[in-house]
Amino acid sequence: MKFVLANWGTRGEVEPFAAIGRELVRRGHDVHLVVAPEMVGFAESAGPQAVAFGPSLRVADDQHHEYWKLFFSKPWKLQELNRLLREFSAPLEEYRGQVEKTLLSLTDGTDLLLTGMNYEDVASNIAEYCGTPLATLQIFPLRSNGFEMPFLPPALCRAAMTMLDWLTWRGHKAEDDAQRAALGLPKARGHWTRRIAESHAMEIQAYDEVCYPGLADEWSTWNNREIPERPFVGALTMQLPADGDAEILSWIEAGTPPIFFSFGSMPVDSAADTIAMIAGACAQLGERALVGAGWTDFSGVPTYDHVKIVGAMNYAEVLPACRAVVHHGGAGTTNAGLRAGRPTLVTWMLPDQGCWGSRLKKLKVGTGRRFVATTEKTLVADLRTILTPEYAYRAQQLAARMMKPADSVALATDLVEKFALSRRG
Repeated sequence: MKFVLANWGTRGEVEPFAAIGRELVRRGHDVHLVVAPEMVGFAESAGPQAVAFGPSLRVADDQHHEYWKLFFSKPWKLQELNRLLREFSAPLEEYRGQVEKTLLSLTDGTDLLLTGMNYEDVASNIAEYCGTPLATLQIFPLRSNGFEMPFLPPALCRAAMTMLDWLTWRGHKAEDDAQRAALGLPKARGHWTRRIAESHAMEIQAYDEVCYPGLADEWSTWNNREIPERPFVGALTMQLPADGDAEILSWIEAGTPPIFFSFGSMPVDSAADTIAMIAGACAQLGERALVGAGWTDFSGVPTYDHVKIVGAMNYAEVLPACRAVVHHGGAGTTNAGLRAGRPTLVTWMLPDQGCWGSRLKKLKVGTGRRFVATTEKTLVADLRTILTPEYAYRAQQLAARMMKPADSVALATDLVEKFALSRRG
């Protein structure tokens, strides 16, 4: 069979698609991964053919983070917020035609188009035009529900997510209408997520059901079918080894288990100040720190005997050897820390990351705080909270209930194959 897996985003957003793509290739299928330009090499390393679409991640990334930083600190600065919104939206809209052209060239005659949150509206229109079965993959609960924002009562959470859907729809309605008209499709009567649900597309939930108690029951209507439409498959990762794994593990074994820190693709204002904050907090607590550099340039920062800065690593190998995990709240890193059975502090920058921090607090396996509000003093206090035996025990108990990575990939791939076959003819 032929599959197109398309998702514009950073590695944390692309790796779930690459994991399924690699397994589909192993099973003998023809697979194309369609990703941001920076992700083509990573996608190809998984085995499928890779094609670039959309703008460079860097083009929209900085403005995106600046927008949310200002939104959560000075929401009254409407003029500045609108400027930043336009700046990070403009490149995405500018490439909309190129995204459409790329997906059109690959999707016609394909057995399934699997897409993610970014450019989901374009992909759903292309699938409808080509008559190709559509599936989506979500790394956190993206559809309206009562559990994504645990700091809100369920009814209010559902209402807030429904309102956000409506605002997104209104913001993209003109572009959506224009694309559908150009493709000869009837004018849409509502948000593309509603159209996707009404078409009985499969919407893979690539996170563990145990992290959202009650959500499976709320969505049971979608799963009371021979092939579930919103199946929970657990987080999808390839657990790729890295060149530095052995050296990192050797450093860990030479002393007490460290606290792991990472900010992934998130920018930090000052690398030196960030390392100084980490070093100071860990010194007060008598802990060592292992810092994953991610996209941040930590070269030239002061060095500390109890702090080690490293590059890429295999989380599945390294995190179980650490005492706790502190990170930005990306879905991939969050699930890796939870699977390792380690308590977590989320120092978040974006809304979905903040929701993960609140979710871990609700589960009593971690806590969260905005990164810009994090100081050496708050870091010490938060670490003291999660480093207690109670948090460690609950984190280990949760990890024991989560799906194993290999089982998650196998299940997700089985479902993708079955869904594609069910829509044939």
